[in-house]
Amino acid sequence: MVSRVIPVDPFDLVIFGATGDLARRKILPGLFHRFAVGQMPEHARILGAARSDLDRATFRDLVGESLLEFVPQASGQKGLVNRFLEKLDYVRVDVTGTKGWPELAELMRPDVIRAFYLSVSPTLFGAIADNLNEHGIATPDSRIVVEKPFGHDLASAKALNADLLNGFAEHQIYRIDHYLGKETVQNLMALRFANSLWEPLWNSTHVDHVQITVAESLGVEGRGGYYDRSGAMRDMVQNHLMQLLCLTAMEPPSRLHPNAVRDEKVKVIEALEPVEPADIVRGQYRGKGAADGYRDHAGDPDSRTESFVAMKVNIGNWRWAGTPFYLRTGKKLRARASEIVVMFRDPPHMMFPKTEGLRGNALIIRLQPDEGITLRTTIKEPGPGGLRLAEVTLDMTFADALGPHAEAQDAYERLIMDVIRGDQTLFMRGDEVEAAWAWADPIIANWEDARQHPAPYDAGSSGPEDALMLMHRDGRRWREIEA
Repeated sequence: MVSRVIPVDPFDLVIFGATGDLARRKILPGLFHRFAVGQMPEHARILGAARSDLDRATFRDLVGESLLEFVPQASGQKGLVNRFLEKLDYVRVDVTGTKGWPELAELMRPDVIRAFYLSVSPTLFGAIADNLNEHGIATPDSRIVVEKPFGHDLASAKALNADLLNGFAEHQIYRIDHYLGKETVQNLMALRFANSLWEPLWNSTHVDHVQITVAESLGVEGRGGYYDRSGAMRDMVQNHLMQLLCLTAMEPPSRLHPNAVRDEKVKVIEALEPVEPADIVRGQYRGKGAADGYRDHAGDPDSRTESFVAMKVNIGNWRWAGTPFYLRTGKKLRARASEIVVMFRDPPHMMFPKTEGLRGNALIIRLQPDEGITLRTTIKEPGPGGLRLAEVTLDMTFADALGPHAEAQDAYERLIMDVIRGDQTLFMRGDEVEAAWAWADPIIANWEDARQHPAPYDAGSSGPEDALMLMHRDGRRWREIEA
């Protein structure tokens, strides 16, 4: 299979916070990958902007070191790395003041796409947007990219959106969620809407329930102070898991147009029913040794912040009434895994002898670590002696099925190229962000009012026992997180 690389138009991409961790680990390596496969045009430029007192040569040296650290093949591509570094320039900018803005304005070219990536704290979004407009750097066709968190609650999300809309129109704003850049997440739409096999079955008549799991094996080491102010609900459920829920549950868009897709996602969020306290489990990991638990990492011996959330969610519309969605995410779990499991209902009448261990038909969409799709089916067990049933899987791992060209892009490199193209399909709209917070805020407020500690669970486990009971009481069970 031949991989098609579609070039983009010439651009000036300004990265605010270009010396920060995200730029070093993800943004600049992603841009190098796109350059290496020939997608970046000859006249593209990448401008670093930060408060560090650097010149162009020093900045290029720092980026070169980052590529050697985070791009394994870069060490054998010295010529390619050097050609990429020639596209880089640097400006020292005080984003809340006046220094550096005139110099940045002088570097911008009038005849290319202008994009601004804000790899900085959300508290700086408004100041940067104001300065881009005040100094004539932003144009009506410019694009501005902002990272999560998109607020801490509904009120702050509205304020953040207002700051951005003060200088940019909604069609210029790209709220990036790297989960939407994953190849398998995009394949979820193709699987549903490009195949006549699935859509007739994709409803409460045929689907018993849906499980969405994002499990992490690492804890909050090194970022405990930040994480303790957010927790799993704000950090993962309100954005990443919400996006996976929307793409799984939404109606078919009328066409593959950014607003058509995002309209359907907003409808799902607005159809979410309030979650009863009994349908939510909060957890907090405890360490196996000294100073290895969540509270040790957070620096608060009485922390009530959750590192694990499991919940049962119902969607109040015709397609999904009666089919629950179970969401689960946590730190320090048995393994790193992200997947969507669509569990189909059992046949209305089973004429075969009952066989122990059969779990029914399931479509399993794996997002990480091994991206792919598995369909669990039931067949006759080979051999004489009667008709016995057995469970088999039809498994498609992208790397095996599509060959060497299936090497997955990092989500960031795909999304950055979409920014340059002006394609907002995989980015969140302002009303979508606010709708998600409007649903999440009452849940968080109830926790804060109750002032209860999350249920403890052992690091390296599947989470609190109460999360298992959340499924067991409904006669269901979680798909095991495999190490």
